[in-house]
Amino acid sequence: MTQPFEHEPVMRDEIVDTFRDVPSGVVLDATLGGGGHSEAILDSRDDLRILGLDRDPDALAAARARLERFGARVMTHRCRFDELDAAMDAHRVDGLTGALFDLGVSSPQLDRAERGFSYRQDGPLDMRMDTDAEWSAADVVNGYDERRLAAVIKQHGDERFAARIATAIVAARPIESTTQLAEVVTSAIPAPARRSGGHPAKRTFQAIRIEVNGELDALPDALDRAIDALVPGGRLAVLSYHSGEDRIAKDRIRAAETGGCECPSDLPCVCGAIQTVRIVRQVPKRPAADEQARNRRATSARYRVAEKIEPTRRAG
Repeated sequence: MTQPFEHEPVMRDEIVDTFRDVPSGVVLDATLGGGGHSEAILDSRDDLRILGLDRDPDALAAARARLERFGARVMTHRCRFDELDAAMDAHRVDGLTGALFDLGVSSPQLDRAERGFSYRQDGPLDMRMDTDAEWSAADVVNGYDERRLAAVIKQHGDERFAARIATAIVAARPIESTTQLAEVVTSAIPAPARRSGGHPAKRTFQAIRIEVNGELDALPDALDRAIDALVPGGRLAVLSYHSGEDRIAKDRIRAAETGGCECPSDLPCVCGAIQTVRIVRQVPKRPAADEQARNRRATSARYRVAEKIEPTRRAG
């Protein structure tokens, strides 16, 4: 089961550079996948270890095989990333020198038709990152009422034709396969809008996947926990592929940078807010054009980085 998870990690060189000068210790890979980012980090410095989390047992098996040569420098744990505290306790990790969140779905998951993530290949309506979870895409597609389904597609997919798509899905029920769903979605979108922006079903499939796996629900708490666990000089890095993910990353980093201060920006802070990170880059970085051209997953990526500092009372 290891071969399907061999893929090119997005912005690998930028991520290695992010952790180049962090203190020695443990770097969290909160979305381990096939282990590509972790391998690059471990190769770059022999004084770093990895704590890799993933819900997907196939991904964990592939990552363990890929990272086997690093021996005890690699710890893996099957869990969702908002269960970080339990994973750290299980592996006796007291603090983190880095934390990486590579959000979304991996290319190998998309490429395996039986996982149900792909709108290009025929497969079951699944989309579960944790293959033992009871809730699947079929429950969303065939179970949500029209209004709730439209809200999911609009909120998680940034899809302007969400209402039309939801109406078409409800009318076509029961929908039993990914290709059937893709056809229904495509037919609901006006022909002129289908000619640009990639596959017409891309946003709807993304929205349903996010809903099935509770990705946005878990992310704020996971980021807060990772920031809390970082030692001074440690860094948080977030790769997002969806505007909702990027908004959450920006919000949680900003909250740590301001300490929640709401004082007027032109006056000194009087609320006692404590700053715990500095923002390394105010505007999210994009992958280079050549990477976007060769790696389809990189085209929508946004990269944010923050560095943990000693707790400091904000001056204003």
